[in-house]
Amino acid sequence: MDPAQHSPGGGLAGPVPGGEVRVLVADDEDDIRALVCLAVRKAGCQVVAAAPDGTAALEAARAELPDLAVLDVSMPGATGLEVCEALRSAPATAGTRILLLSAGASPDEVARGLAAGADAYLPKPFTVSGLVRQVRALAVREPVA
Repeated sequence: MDPAQHSPGGGLAGPVPGGEVRVLVADDEDDIRALVCLAVRKAGCQVVAAAPDGTAALEAARAELPDLAVLDVSMPGATGLEVCEALRSAPATAGTRILLLSAGASPDEVARGLAAGADAYLPKPFTVSGLVRQVRALAVREPVA
């Protein structure tokens, strides 16, 4: 299995049956954030917040309680890894599915992302179709009991 596509399971949150999956997007680059939002909508999901940094991402996650968070690893305020760990440690957001995006895709970087609690890791540059597939895969996964 490709480690960048690894999905350890563990998401507890899920959409209401028949409801739209609610997604938080966080990336400090405006054009990448807009592209990710486009891909999320193309995947049939709802963007509930689009944050420009890790601090804003944490605030939005606590306020919106998204089903899925798509986080850039390298952001100011708090890195995607720090946001991931914070979401996993809080009961209200522990089940949020997390997809990390990063220009760093070495086996060590992927392992760090998954160790921080990410469900999947997608290296940059990515294609919109590849991101749509990954979002859909995380959006339809059944909650773990």
